[in-house]
Amino acid sequence: MDTGRKGLNTICTHIGDLEDKEYKGAVSPLYMSTSYAYMDVDVKRYPRNYNTPNQEALCKKIAALEHTETALIFSSGMAAISTTLLGFLSAGDHVVLQQTLYGGTYALVTKHFERFGIEYSFTEGWEASDFEKEIKANTKVLYIETPSNPLLTITDMKVVSSLAKKHGLTTMIDNTFASPVNQNPIDFGIDVVLHSATKYMGGHSDISAGAVACSREHMKKVYDIAIDLGGNLSEYTVWLLERSIKTMGVRVKQHNENAMEMAQFLNAHKDITRVHYPGLASHPGHEIAKTQMNGFGGMMSFELNNEIDATQFQKELKLIKPSMSLAGVESTILTPAQTSHSRMEKSKREAQGITDGLIRFSVGIEEPQDLIDDIEQAIKKVKSIKKVVLQS
Repeated sequence: MDTGRKGLNTICTHIGDLEDKEYKGAVSPLYMSTSYAYMDVDVKRYPRNYNTPNQEALCKKIAALEHTETALIFSSGMAAISTTLLGFLSAGDHVVLQQTLYGGTYALVTKHFERFGIEYSFTEGWEASDFEKEIKANTKVLYIETPSNPLLTITDMKVVSSLAKKHGLTTMIDNTFASPVNQNPIDFGIDVVLHSATKYMGGHSDISAGAVACSREHMKKVYDIAIDLGGNLSEYTVWLLERSIKTMGVRVKQHNENAMEMAQFLNAHKDITRVHYPGLASHPGHEIAKTQMNGFGGMMSFELNNEIDATQFQKELKLIKPSMSLAGVESTILTPAQTSHSRMEKSKREAQGITDGLIRFSVGIEEPQDLIDDIEQAIKKVKSIKKVVLQS
């Protein structure tokens, strides 16, 4: 381990900063140019080559946060995921993916890999045996997501990485729900770490970005296709993301605290039938999560009892926003079946436990009691509406 590694908030605040040599400003200057000199220079810079000053600076910060040698930033999480998978997989290759994944990743694989000649298998569970029985002679990659979207399933990273090393495979993880604050997969033997940086890295619901962090050797495969696919970020968004990451440590700490309080409240509520949150002792992955996470995150999902219509419940909320994304400082809520996993076949969604009534809850940094009051009033309102309907 690097004994000289800086603390989390120091990395967030300082690593990768660009020095303002002209005016000595406290923050990184923004270089907006899309055209740079190419003669008599050490580096031929171009935005699509991921090597402009702000791009390089931000990549250093993300690499430091994920304990990797290098990182690369993209225009979205799916740009990072698709570019990385295609960088490691060619026609005739095979990839094993865990059964619970973000809907966009599932759609990418099931709708497009076959026409690229890439084979794939989904595991039945999360144990080593579930992954091992899907491995074939042409398998190249094991792909996991922990905690997963939206069911917060937990996969043992050490188990998966050991299995991959045994078979000479590359491991990849979507680390979006955990963020580098709560989980550093490289420390558990995972090879490639992926993020939708739109989420906790951005943290304010105003940035779309993705990231991949890994060794220089692995990054060669990603970079080789990245410059051709062109999923780079605009310089202004790069600068905004670097600014946002400075507060990620303190933001995520508050997300963690609030989410634990909300999970306990929901778990004890008579109108909530199930809560999916790894911080709860009742969660099937709780013990594993304790060994590989520094905090349990701000994400959870839950199910209302049959008397409470999930759609109407969301409409009655006054503080928590029914909204498409997650991990902003404001609390948001949605139904995955209608949004993040809408492109997944209904039968396969339900087989995983993603029912039409499942609600994904991104807990923000507001006062927990205010969130509790909002949920209580919404449930009460839905019940009263139903009572009036039944009586009429």
